[in-house]
Amino acid sequence: MFTVLLTLVASLGVFNTVLLNTRERRRDLGMLKSIGMTPRQVVVMTVTSVAGLGVAGGLLGIPLGMLAHRLVVDNVGVVEFPESMKDVWQAPQLAAMLLAGVAIAVLGALLPARSAARMTIASVLHTE
Repeated sequence: MFTVLLTLVASLGVFNTVLLNTRERRRDLGMLKSIGMTPRQVVVMTVTSVAGLGVAGGLLGIPLGMLAHRLVVDNVGVVEFPESMKDVWQAPQLAAMLLAGVAIAVLGALLPARSAARMTIASVLHTE
């Protein structure tokens, strides 16, 4: 249950970040659309950039998380944990976590990317 809650909070954080990023780039997207970028290309560009950030975040976050886990478990001080409780990460779990992070990033990017693709050039330039 706790994992589901953490995943939901992370997903909302990604969605909010992508939404704000897309709104900040409205002018750039409007200019790209004015020179011929299609709505599909806008969606692909936005989702691809967020997926790249998801991969980079996973490649940084997973090793740092493993290091933090090891530091916390080794330095609890009150309880001595056996090695079986310290080495809990296997390669399939790590790969699944990386893929889940990228999937959360891509799913969080789809709605803002589609709304950016639907905006008209005139509406973008009117808000500037």
